[in-house]
Amino acid sequence: MAVRLEHANLTVNDIEGMIRFLQTAFPEFRVRGEGISQAGDRWVHVGTDVTYIALSQARVETDTRFKPYSGAPGVNHLAYVVDDVQALRSRLAAAGYKDSTPPNAHPHRTRQYFYDSEGNDWEFVQYRSTDPAERNDYKLPDR
Repeated sequence: MAVRLEHANLTVNDIEGMIRFLQTAFPEFRVRGEGISQAGDRWVHVGTDVTYIALSQARVETDTRFKPYSGAPGVNHLAYVVDDVQALRSRLAAAGYKDSTPPNAHPHRTRQYFYDSEGNDWEFVQYRSTDPAERNDYKLPDR
């Protein structure tokens, strides 16, 4: 059995803002479905025929937002493999999204991180090798 992530479900304050971020990162993403939940909240699925991000409208105002890598429970980032990380970086930077990339020199992969409009961190990785031993090499400097 092959395993792959079909979707992630995020509750957000600004669904339209998240759609803009996702479609900037992935021009092939489209709104593939939307509606109103039983609780009366808007939901939207943004992605392709095989993978997507489910967005749910937040119903609760909060004074504190989750901060990635703060040590609090939560999702630090979601990561996507892309064909051209530099083109993706150019699109997101041109659209005004903030780069959060730590230094990460590695001979077999290039990673780029960006915050979306909600403060979530997203990783985008381009592999320069098809060899799993090289792609998954944790001994080389990757910081």
